[in-house]
Amino acid sequence: MKYILTVAVGCLLSLFTFSAGSQDQEPVFKAGFSEQDITPDIGMEQPGNYGKSYHRSFHDRCKVRAVVFDDGKRKVALVGLDLLFVTRYIVQDVRAEIQKRCGIQPDAVMIGASHNHSAGPIGMSEPGDFDKASPLVKDLLINQSIVSDSGFIQHLRAQIVKAVVQADAVRADAKMAVGVGYEDKVSFNRRQRMKNGLTYSHAGVGNPDIIEYAGPIDPQVGTIGVWDLKGNLMGVVVNFANHNTTNPGGISANWVGSMERTLRGATGNAALPVVFMQGACGDITQVDNLAIYTNPAAEEWWDIVGSRVGAEAFKTLLLIRRGAGSDIPLDVRSRVWKIKRRVPAPAKVKQALELVKQDPEKAGSVEWTFAKETLLLDALLKTKPEAEVEVQAIQVGPAVFVSNPSEYFVEYALDIKKASKFPFTFVVELANGCVGYVPTEEAFGPHGGGYETRLTSYSNLEITAGRQFANTGIALANEMKPGVVPSPPPPPPFRSPWTYGNVPPELN
Repeated sequence: MKYILTVAVGCLLSLFTFSAGSQDQEPVFKAGFSEQDITPDIGMEQPGNYGKSYHRSFHDRCKVRAVVFDDGKRKVALVGLDLLFVTRYIVQDVRAEIQKRCGIQPDAVMIGASHNHSAGPIGMSEPGDFDKASPLVKDLLINQSIVSDSGFIQHLRAQIVKAVVQADAVRADAKMAVGVGYEDKVSFNRRQRMKNGLTYSHAGVGNPDIIEYAGPIDPQVGTIGVWDLKGNLMGVVVNFANHNTTNPGGISANWVGSMERTLRGATGNAALPVVFMQGACGDITQVDNLAIYTNPAAEEWWDIVGSRVGAEAFKTLLLIRRGAGSDIPLDVRSRVWKIKRRVPAPAKVKQALELVKQDPEKAGSVEWTFAKETLLLDALLKTKPEAEVEVQAIQVGPAVFVSNPSEYFVEYALDIKKASKFPFTFVVELANGCVGYVPTEEAFGPHGGGYETRLTSYSNLEITAGRQFANTGIALANEMKPGVVPSPPPPPPFRSPWTYGNVPPELN
């Protein structure tokens, strides 16, 4: 809570009003919000696993949520997707169209997915990835793995562009406030240290061999509120690290939808735009493997996680001071490079080939699935032995959003926050592409292990990738100068205590 205290007002500010007389000059800071629908159809594939699954019911809508900020010199856009991930090819395509339609530079557009396991059908492969693969591998890709639906992807592209263009079109003079709340009851590190010296992912509630959690969480609820000059709340940006996997049943934005509902109810604005940028949650979920009680039902879990994060964001809005105009500079930094993929041993590829020829039930569904993934990776390496990655830093006043394209382990995010010169640093994972899990180097060591370190067509970067992302993000952020953190005026000089309070105790 130390960040909130630096900007707290002595008494609660009204969420909807402020003193217009404090503005001496015409503001140059503008903002605009928009949301568009990307809800998949019943019957489409449901992503989030390594095999086929299909949507059979509907819970709540999936969206693209976008905000465009403008300081009079440049414009930047933050885009949150209710999606499992977004591929590099899609990002490059929509960025080019956004630049054509409204002039926002490609490196000033951050597109992040919420890692929603209840979203539309999107697969990891991109055009050309498996053109030279064998018929067996192509069959494993198309018929045994989640693949993108071409119609859905076309709609997704159009809706991302539409959301940013519309947000740009409705930009209005605005004030903005940044703060950080604290929520530590709904997220847990899903990796546990075991008595055998290794680390497991989801070792299981009640497992007597668990020693402790293998890593921390990030309880910060990063919050940006934007108001028009009449004091009306225009929109909110939230950053929090937790897998979006409460899965309330059917198509859903997952707990992000519950968070949006909470903020809309608390503010009294049934159409309030809420842009969510997922934090570093590669090893963070709502599942507590050291729990002493049974897990909530799916619908209740959806409600608990989203409502608590939304409530904390709302509380933060009540305590943070608003700035405007030249106090909210915008800036952008970005670096794109290639990282090598890890290569499976030839013996492992040979064994996988023999295994996938067997019936999955006979071979064992888990081992068969990862054998399939070995063959897919082996084929991918022939066309893409390296992965293109981007780390981006977008400054909005005293806050900086630092992105990476992975399911990123939280330790690295905490390192970035500690080394950043900004008073508010919000790490965004699964942004501008997807390269799968990026664990810490320790996770690949003799006491590491777990699901996230398995070598698949989804997760395969060299083990130093996470540190490369962190070092790059820190360097990019620290090239920029933070904007000021607005603070209330100091109290008037002391004159005397309150006259009815400066008395000794009365006993009779």
